Order: sequence, then structure tokens, then C-alpha cells
Amino acid sequence: MDGQPVLAITGHHYHDLIDTFSQQDLDLDRVFQDVAVYSTRVMGAAHVENVAHLACRAALSSRGVAHINFPTDLQEQEGGERSPRNRPHHASDAFARRAALPSPDDLRRAAEVLNAGKKIVILAGRGALHATDELERLAETLGAPIVKALLGKAAVPDDSPYTTGGIGLLGTKPSQEALEECDTLLIVGSSFPYIEFLPKPGKARGVQIDLDPIRIGLRYPVEVGLIGDSVATLRELLPLLRPNKKRGFIEQAQKGMREWKQLMEERGTRLDKPMKPQVVAWELGKRLRDDAIISCDSGTIATWFARQIPVKRGQMHSLSGTLASMGNGLPYTIAAQIAHPNRQCVGFVGDGGFTMLMGELATAVKYKLPIKIVIVKNNSLGQIKWEQMVFLGNPEYACDLHPIDFAAFARACGAAGFTIEDPALCGDVLDEALAMPGPVVIEAVVDPFEPPLPPKVTAKQAAKLAEALAKGTPNRGKIAMTLAEDKIKEMI
Repeated sequence: MDGQPVLAITGHHYHDLIDTFSQQDLDLDRVFQDVAVYSTRVMGAAHVENVAHLACRAALSSRGVAHINFPTDLQEQEGGERSPRNRPHHASDAFARRAALPSPDDLRRAAEVLNAGKKIVILAGRGALHATDELERLAETLGAPIVKALLGKAAVPDDSPYTTGGIGLLGTKPSQEALEECDTLLIVGSSFPYIEFLPKPGKARGVQIDLDPIRIGLRYPVEVGLIGDSVATLRELLPLLRPNKKRGFIEQAQKGMREWKQLMEERGTRLDKPMKPQVVAWELGKRLRDDAIISCDSGTIATWFARQIPVKRGQMHSLSGTLASMGNGLPYTIAAQIAHPNRQCVGFVGDGGFTMLMGELATAVKYKLPIKIVIVKNNSLGQIKWEQMVFLGNPEYACDLHPIDFAAFARACGAAGFTIEDPALCGDVLDEALAMPGPVVIEAVVDPFEPPLPPKVTAKQAAKLAEALAKGTPNRGKIAMTLAEDKIKEMI
């Protein structure tokens, strides 16, 4: 799966270990290496600088976890003797991107598969974020729509005529229909795990591009695997491809995408009260700068992030796509602002995720970080609630949150705080909040009964929801009424 770099540091006392364990009993380096984590140990005070640089490079280059085992005893030491080979500042923060290329034979075999396809789909993930131009050239040549995994949301801007947007429960109807009908699938830099949304094995021929050989064929049984950097590999592959003269498939996808965008605009501009969460995402998306870095949290919030906030060329979009960890939105936004002080850094989070690490807002105030945090507040762990009903057929259980006045909390921390309840005023409040210096929290109170439904509801999902309502889900009358009203308004 697409990973996020993480650096973990642990400490202990050597003498405590000697008293309690033998070294063989607790080999932390071995433990971490057994779970595919880069692990190294600080052997002395003079060793710290070198090890820290090495661990950071390992985490960034592998998009994974690096662990430093730093005994507390050494942390308490002052300086130390250096060996002749341990020179001061013998470290580098230079970062080199791996640009491996597949063999000519593999490139030729991949081209044969793609040239034989009539209805081709490109699935782009995080590993294709730097391949925007190559992906569009590829899509034009093959007449292939570009479907994006969530971590690959910014691989192609959403105003591109070649993309049908996301895939999966948070994806679009045109993307799902393209994958259902395709005869060829090209996976570029993605390890999208929900294989039920991919073609059934044998339905489509497959080619995959990835830096990691282990990922080839992991999610779909491809015929050809190309091991290499997405940009470099596509540049080698493109001259081998013939233009696909059958344009009906991509034209059908483009027509479906125009209809989908109209539906998203309709949902994003409704003036119902309580305010729909889609309205908040829609109004925010229109106001984000071209250099914006948008960090989203896990939960129903990711649905509105995926569908109603379009990607512009030059933006960065991120969320906890590998672990789906809650609470990541605020610290991601803080980290983005520190790394890119001149860019607009915005967090788009739910109230459930924000409450888990809300104290970090004081960190943003302390360091005068101009982050903007938009909290979609429905007083519920919405993703859990809807999964209980739609996938399990159970009444929602223990999903209600204690209401918090997040705007007041922000002001108590020293940040600015706003509250939005009227959809007609949503855009104006966002304009004022985004223009303010320093950290700002915007609390948007929304309809707790608005469902994050998949792009195409299956008969099984509808039956499970009906079962959950019949079993006595709290507020089942309001939920049913909301579903009915949404459907009626979209038909008018």
C-alpha cells in the first residue's frame, strides 16, 4: 500500500535491560526489522548526527518507518570520543529519487498488451503524483480514462478531460463504470487495496508499473510488471504505443464525468438546513489557492474531501491513506506549514478526528503557524455509524460524540474561531477566515443524517441499510426522510 514516511525514536536504560532481560531476549533492532521497519541503534553520543540523517533518508526513500533505538543512558552522556572514521558533520540531507527502468523486453511486452486493448483504464496512485504530464499523454494516446486512488488524488488535476476522479466507496460513478467495462487495466504507482472495485480476474488484461517488485500483481493478476519510476518508465513506454482510434470508451467516460460534476455541484450548493457537509467542501474547494496543501482526516470527512474538493494543478492533497488513522488531519497540516511556510496549508477534518489531537492547536498558536482548520461537525463518528448500518445491517451503536464548541476552544488556545450554520453564509465566512493571519478554526455544523453513500449503491447495501433501520436504529425516521429528500431533489 502507499506509505507515509515515519520516524520513531525509542529509549531505555542499559542497566535496566541488564537487570531484567538478556540482550537476546529484547533485541529491538531485530523486532522492528521483522516487521519491515528500517531500524538502527545509537552506539554513542558522537553517533547521533549520522544515525539521525540515515534514518530520515531511509524513511523518505522507502515511504515507510525508520526506527532509532536510542538508550536513555546515552542520552544523558555529554559528548564522547570519536573514532577516526566518525568525522563531525559527516552527514548529508541530499535526497535522490530512484529512477530505475524496466528491461526493453518487458516494455515491449507491456506495449503489446496495451496496443491490443480497446477499452483501457489507467489507475494512478501516489507513485504517479509526479507523472501528471506523462499520464495525460498516455490517456490521449490510449483513449483511456484516468481513475485515481485516493492518495493519487493530485496525480492529475480534476479539470483534466482525461480523469474520471476517484475509485472505491469514495469514488465516482464514471470511474466505477469504466472499471466494470474495461478490457485492459494499466496500474501506475498504486496499490489500491479494495480489489472488489477492480475488474474480476480474467475480465481484463493487466500491466503494472511500480518501484517495488513485491507489489506487482498484488491487487490484480497482471500479465506484465514494469519495475521502475513512473515518469521514467512512461517516457520509455509511450513511443511504443499506437494511438487508439476507438474513442467511444473515453468519450462515454467523459460524458459520465460531466453528469457527475453537475451532481456534485447540485449537492454542494444546496441551501437546506441543517447545512449539508457537501456545501462546506464545495465552498472551501473554490477558495483554495493553487499552491494549497490540503490535509484530510479519516471518516466520512474523506468522502466530501474526495468528491467535493477538486484538485488544481500545483496543489498537494494528503490523508492517512495507508492506515486510515483518525486524528491525522491537524498534525499533517502543522507539519505541512512548517515544511512549506509560504504555502496555504488547510486541514479539512471531522469533529471525531479533531478531538483526538485537538491540543496540538496550541502548538500552531505557539509557533504562529497560519494554518486553517475546517471542522465538519455532526457530533458523530459518522463512518462507523454508516458502516454498521450499510455493511453489517446493524443499528448504529455508541457513535454519538459529546458536543464541543470548537470555535470557543480555538479562541481559548489563542487562535481565531468561526462557526458556520447557515449554508447561504458559508462562502462569506470562509472568505473572512482564510484571509486572517495566524491559525484559524472554522466550525461548520452540518446535517448528521446525510449519508456518505457509495457512487453506485448495490442491492446488498440497500438491503443491509433497510435491515438496520428495521432493527431500531436511533433517528431512523430522520435518516429515511433525509435519504428520500436527497433522492427527490436530485430527480427534479
